Amino acid sequence: MIKSMTGFGRCEISDGNRKFTVEIKSVNHRYLDLNIKLPRKFNLFENDIRNLLREYMERGKADVFISCEDRTEENFSLRYNEEIAAQYMGYLNGMAERFDIENDVRVSTLSRYPEVFVMEEQDVDEKKLWPPLERAVRGACEQFVESRRKEGEHLRQDLFDKLDDMQTCVDFIEKRSPQVVTEYRGRLEEKVRELLENRQFEEGRIAAEVVIFADKICVDEETVRLRSHIKSTREALAAGGSIGRKLDFIAQEMNREANTILSKTNDLEISDTGINLKTNIEKVREQIQNIE
Repeated sequence: MIKSMTGFGRCEISDGNRKFTVEIKSVNHRYLDLNIKLPRKFNLFENDIRNLLREYMERGKADVFISCEDRTEENFSLRYNEEIAAQYMGYLNGMAERFDIENDVRVSTLSRYPEVFVMEEQDVDEKKLWPPLERAVRGACEQFVESRRKEGEHLRQDLFDKLDDMQTCVDFIEKRSPQVVTEYRGRLEEKVRELLENRQFEEGRIAAEVVIFADKICVDEETVRLRSHIKSTREALAAGGSIGRKLDFIAQEMNREANTILSKTNDLEISDTGINLKTNIEKVREQIQNIE
């Protein structure tokens, strides 16, 4: 089975008074590019999270969003900054003396000044945080992989259809090529007869000219290689796995053969078919860019 590089996964895990939420979404990329956004208190788990994600993906640009909703009141405590309060009072007293006014600041007023009282989150045991976080990441990864597989199946079927069209083009080119040579010989003989009128002409010279022409427009090697590439692509799609890079290379080779056919031919029907072949190859290449 093949997998698309486009996917989405989401998972929520509740553990006591905490709820962990993990979302993963990705698009195609040449390599694996992980962009993880998580609460600061989870920074120490970033390497573990990266290693875990690599178990589920090999290529793609993935954005991972992790949040934690903590409803445990005991995780926070109120801290009084006496030094900050003293500095406020010092400045206020100085102002009162300097401008000869009464310092009417009360305790309730001072307590509302910034940083006098702050809420601090208490340190949490890492061993308690990691297990539910890991379950949430794995749950999101499993959904993510499943969405990639479903999209990959659609890609696989679409690629098979395009390969069928390419095979039809190759079949036509192989069937049409000998006819082009035969038609050329007929035109050549007719032209020579017109020029020589009723005089005899050398069949050997005609045959030699036809051989040169046939060799010039021969695309047998190209069509044989195209058949081989189409077969290899089918086999890779049937085998599945991480085949994106391999298929991209094969598509480049198919494009090269199609260009060679177009450069050799002077037949309109083969040219039109070669253009259709090249168009299908480009479509295949675009789809392959989404395969892991």
